[in-house]
Amino acid sequence: MSAVIIVLGAFILFLIIVNIRIVSQSNAYVLERIGTYFTTWSTGIHVKIPFLDRIASRVTLKEQVVDFAPQPVITKDNVTMMIDTVIYLQITDPKLYTYGVVNPFNAIENLSITTLRNIIGELELDQTLTSRDMINGRMRSVLDVATDPWGIKVNRVEVKNIMPPKSIQEAMEKQMRAERERRESILRAEGEKQSAILVAEGQKASVILQAEASKEAAIREAEGEAAAIMAVQKATAEGLLMLKSVNADDALIKLKSLEALQKVADGKATKIIIPSEIQNLAGLVTSVVEIAKQ
Repeated sequence: MSAVIIVLGAFILFLIIVNIRIVSQSNAYVLERIGTYFTTWSTGIHVKIPFLDRIASRVTLKEQVVDFAPQPVITKDNVTMMIDTVIYLQITDPKLYTYGVVNPFNAIENLSITTLRNIIGELELDQTLTSRDMINGRMRSVLDVATDPWGIKVNRVEVKNIMPPKSIQEAMEKQMRAERERRESILRAEGEKQSAILVAEGQKASVILQAEASKEAAIREAEGEAAAIMAVQKATAEGLLMLKSVNADDALIKLKSLEALQKVADGKATKIIIPSEIQNLAGLVTSVVEIAKQ
């Protein structure tokens, strides 16, 4: 009898040990009892009842990255292209995830394909290539609402790659090459324009400086001539005063007249013509002296 009790006790202990489960961090177990959902095990040690309890599913609560294969889509202007998307999702309710839909990831893939085709069908080719943020936001919003009854939260959606047809790619490359050449021509023309402007401004400044220099030279020359004239006039006046002070006679006046004629020749004339009426010249000088005396 004791042997039977020992064997029975060992069998019960074995069943308990066999049915002990340890749930690790970021995981959850969905437990069924007699075929019906019973509870969800979180992190820790748990024991299920043999023959009555069954672990329906083991779920990870970490964020998961699902990369779907490229899918063909048609734009509003009838261009067929391949678009590759990546979805970042996380299971928030293990029970809904287990019982909400069969093969949840397959359901999400098909839902993302139809959503993507609906969005791209409203856009033209150029808009599709430049509106990734808008596409990502709309897809995430639609998928998050649709997957909520499945216990899944879609954190974000990224358009990984957009692949237009080869002919479209070649046309786009030609367009970009032409655009770069156009920009290069514009930049070159702007450079030449600035260079011409700088050269013209330099020439203008040079002409202005030359004109100012000529003006300054003319002013200085005029001032020099005026000063020379003033000096000559001053010397003439001083000479007349000297004649007045010494009471010059007719002989001296005649002599000074001859000296004046010699200065007029300035050593360059080969002949000096003396008027026959030299006495009249002396009389003229005498008259000038008399005027100076008054």
